[in-house]
Amino acid sequence: MDDCQGFDTELSLCGPFRQPKQMLNDQAYDGHSSIHDDEMAARLGFSGAPIEGPTHFSLFPPLLYKIFGNDWFERGCISVHYQNMVVEGEEVRAFARHHGAAGSCLIWAEKRDGTPVLVGTASVGPDYAETELDKRRKKLRPPEQLIVLSDLELGMKGQQPEPVVMGFDQHMGELYPFTLNQKLNSITEYSPWYSQENGSHSPWGRSIIPLEMISVLVQYSANSAGFPVKGPVVGLFADQEIKLINGPLFVAHPYRLEREVIALSESKRVECYWTRTRVFDANSDELVAECLLNLAHIKDSFEGYGDLAKQIGKVHG
Repeated sequence: MDDCQGFDTELSLCGPFRQPKQMLNDQAYDGHSSIHDDEMAARLGFSGAPIEGPTHFSLFPPLLYKIFGNDWFERGCISVHYQNMVVEGEEVRAFARHHGAAGSCLIWAEKRDGTPVLVGTASVGPDYAETELDKRRKKLRPPEQLIVLSDLELGMKGQQPEPVVMGFDQHMGELYPFTLNQKLNSITEYSPWYSQENGSHSPWGRSIIPLEMISVLVQYSANSAGFPVKGPVVGLFADQEIKLINGPLFVAHPYRLEREVIALSESKRVECYWTRTRVFDANSDELVAECLLNLAHIKDSFEGYGDLAKQIGKVHG
């Protein structure tokens, strides 16, 4: 995005309004329906089953490619705080504006009525600017005595490295009951570089995994990490960052994941744990991406949370 010569007016790129699709109605989470199920969402006081946050990531690559070019797909970093949920049928659009830091911009998404959906930063490496999650993690305060997450500790690592791969027709498990091809049929911003038919014409000569599906790849095997979270409990994504170090990530290519708990936090309604997942090329053993996720667990979805809180003198509600 060129500077506006002769003016100090801030200019933004804006995408069109899109209607993202809900593809997690049949998601199974922790042995029960997830917040993306209409009945479960209503039970927890939400107006409808929300569309998963990283679905909105697909709104941004056209803007960020305009700003950063191919560097975005190779060394791009998107870092966001989710603000308000979106249900199927609502319209959303994305914005990007150059930030003061070199190689960085502010990003946000909002509904047609102006309701904010997410806010964050986008940047390119190797000298990544401070990200939205960098700033938010600095402000975290130590949590009270946790209940759902009481067995988690900082620095705790997944039980073993997790081999993962994403094929075009591969079902991505109970957490993501769809395939990449099914996603490409409904993705808000389609690129032939994502497709099986035309991926060979991408600048990298191969089909690349869409930004939102990197989240699916990383979470596909999350349960095998074995982090001791009490349940059943309903979780949702509160903050998320995907940083490409030597991208893009490719369809049908083997990767290996390593997870680590890097922060614990809570608010009035949720207990949270933050993980950093490192993505390695399984063939070369090279670090190709890092992903941060703040997974928030809704206190009221855990049976007896209030009674347990009283027993230990913890303020709840």
